[in-house]
Amino acid sequence: MLPKKVEEALVSQIVKEGYSSNLYLAMASWAEGQGLEGISTWLYVQSEEERTHMLKLIHYTNERGGTASIPAFEKPPVEYAGVKPMFEQVLKHEEFISASINEIVAVCIAEKDFTTQNWVQWFVNEQIQEEKSARAILDKLKILGENNLYLFDRDIMSLRAAEAANEAGA
Repeated sequence: MLPKKVEEALVSQIVKEGYSSNLYLAMASWAEGQGLEGISTWLYVQSEEERTHMLKLIHYTNERGGTASIPAFEKPPVEYAGVKPMFEQVLKHEEFISASINEIVAVCIAEKDFTTQNWVQWFVNEQIQEEKSARAILDKLKILGENNLYLFDRDIMSLRAAEAANEAGA
């Protein structure tokens, strides 16, 4: 049985993951409109990944006897000042999600729900990778500058593939 406070924390995270998916979808659409096919593809994949995170939370909450209510999501921004500021927003958002996941862990500890605490560890590890990925992108953008996006746009998906290969080997 899922303690009520843990259920509330998980449902709150469902909202945040759904918003994350929509945020990255809005960013992908903006990038696609700018002719940045590689960046938009990366963001579409990221949007789908966040949706998957939301579904994991929904299923777990329901399987443990809770009720995973599906809320309306706040509309994300649809215009961005440029690629670098957009990815700065990605990093800031991932840091926010990491803090939220850490709060779930704290609630689990307080409620002595060690089963959920153990389950949430997957999200803790995922957030380490999400922040690392955003920082790597910002590092590349810092080197290139915003006026040299052609190669970055072409190669951004190879960054994702390299991260996946590193995770598989770790």
